[in-house]
Parts: sequence; C-alpha cells; structure tokens
Amino acid sequence: MKFNLDNLVIEYNNLQEELSKPEIFKDQKKLKELSFKKKQLEESVELYTEYKNAYKSLDEATEMLYNEKDEELRELAKMQKDESESMILELEEKIKISLLPKDKDDDKNIIVELRAAAGWDEASLFAAELAKSYMIFAENEWFKTEVSEESINETGWIKEMIFEVRWEWAYSKFKYESWVHRVQRIPETESKWRVHTSTITVAIMPEVDEVDVDMREEDLEIKATRASWAGWQHVNKTDSAIHMTHIPTWISVFCQEWRSQHKNKEKAYQILRAKLYAVEEEKRAKELWEHRLSQVWSGDRSEKIRTYNFPQDRVTDHRIWQSFSWIPQIMMWKLWHIIEALALADEQAKLEAASKINW
Repeated sequence: MKFNLDNLVIEYNNLQEELSKPEIFKDQKKLKELSFKKKQLEESVELYTEYKNAYKSLDEATEMLYNEKDEELRELAKMQKDESESMILELEEKIKISLLPKDKDDDKNIIVELRAAAGWDEASLFAAELAKSYMIFAENEWFKTEVSEESINETGWIKEMIFEVRWEWAYSKFKYESWVHRVQRIPETESKWRVHTSTITVAIMPEVDEVDVDMREEDLEIKATRASWAGWQHVNKTDSAIHMTHIPTWISVFCQEWRSQHKNKEKAYQILRAKLYAVEEEKRAKELWEHRLSQVWSGDRSEKIRTYNFPQDRVTDHRIWQSFSWIPQIMMWKLWHIIEALALADEQAKLEAASKINW
C-alpha cells in the first residue's frame, strides 16, 4: 500500500481513551487541545479504514482471477478488481488532502470588523455594501448574523461595523476575506465622471473562549458611558454602554448594542478576546506561514487583496490573480465563487508543498 497510517490510528485510539477519562474534564484547556487533535485525525482514520478495505477487496479479486476457472465468476472478479483499483486511487487523493495542515479555528463562529479607510464617504458607502454582501452570503450558507456595533459618519454611512456570524465552519468560509479591499467607481457626487479609488479594511476574527486568551482583569480599563444611538428614548439617561480597553496593547472595544450594561459588558469581553487572539495568532502565523494574511494594516491603497472595478464590471483577487464578472450578482449572492476559488488555490498550494513528502 502507498499509505501506511497505522501509527495515526494508534494515536487516534489513544486520544479516544484519554478523552474518556473523567479527570480530563477538570482541565478545560487540555480537554480542548485533545478534542481538537482527535477531530483533526478523524477524517484521515476513516478514509484509511476504507483504503485498507479497498485493498482487501482488490486482493480477493486478484486471487479469484488467478484461481477461478468459471468465466462468469472471473468476469465478476475483474469488475471487482477494476472498482477496487479506481476506489484506491480516489481514496489516495482524499487521504492526501485530509493529511494537510488544518486551521484549528475553521469550525468556529466569527466576528467580522469592517472599517472605512482611504476615500472618505465613498469608502464608508462601500463598507456598508460589502457588509450587506457578507450577510447575504452568510444567510445563504445557513449561518446566523447579528450586528454588534455600528459607527456612522455625518452622511449616514459606515465608519466602522462589527457583526457576528454563527454556526459551524463560519471561519473556514470567511477567513480569506481579511485585509484591504479596494473599490474603483464613479461616486454619485462626482460631477466630472471621474473614477475614484477607495479602500476599506476587513478583519475576520474567530470567536474564542476564556481558555484561549490570557486576559487578566487588572489589565483592563472598563468605563460605563451613555449610549448614543438615535431612536431610543432612554439612551442618554442611563450608562448602559461599555468602553473596554486592554492596557498592555491599547486595543479597545465599545459596546452599546443592549439596553443592559451587563449584556454590553459580556459582549465587550467577547469581542476584545477575539481581537487579542487575532493579534497573537498573527504573530504565530508570521513565523509559520508566509502566505497568511495579517490582521493589522494601514488601509493604504497599495495594500489590497481584492479590487472591485465597477466601470469594467470586474472583481480581481490579487492573491490568485483571478477575475470575476457581474459585480451586482457578486455583491448580492455570488461571493461564494471567489471564496471557493481561494479555498481551492490554498488547498493546491498545500498539496504542492506536501508533494515531496514520502507518503
């Protein structure tokens, strides 16, 4: 056999045994680590079981062809041999993919943060449009979305927006969206029909538990302030909004989504943990994976992963140098074309990097 993953099966069985011990539940961090390792191995172990069964079927068919004299039985054996060989080739490719490094955050909920960068009002308008596009895509994928924070400029468009996407594998779908997005189009206020270039920044942060981030209370500055959203009669009467700052990094969060100060505080903790986790993951990513995108950027027009060129009806992703047409459809529901192309390119790059491995 090309693959011999018996050691992988032994490791998987050992993890199952370890996770069945009652004392493991006393250490939540270790429980989470072992559960993640087991989950990573699960698909490979299942495929390897099928792979060995396919080889067993191939051996049986080969033996029958060698010993059997009856032509009908020989024909059945030949069919079984062909099917087994085809299945083995298919399973080999699946096993290769299953053994590729996996992102430990792929199955997590996410927090999405969009900010208008270069381009003033046009950037704010596009930030609102892209946020809507993400939400439509999320709903089509059966995810649930909820806006956590929204900051509006004088013209009514978004300066900053934070929303959550919940359901399994949310991060795996959105993780390629982090970085700077550039838009080129003629603004409605442009009298000379000149094309303007604007940018917005997007950060995709996996939702994390307390055990994932070391966030001490003494490192936090928490202030209760009055909410400022229009439309609520009570907003300027109670200190329900929460402004939370992590002093060592000066990363801050402002939450006023709920009328309850307690709920806003819990939400601020959640978003701040995600931001701190994203910063730490970025440090590790720079050491391990050169292709991973940073979560910290300036928003300069030269830094971009994607350009939305409206006059030419073209969206270009600069990481894979692939262009897509029909911008209105992309912004409404066909974003998945781009996301699937990025996921495929990432998988192919990993396969090429792993091609030198002696399987």
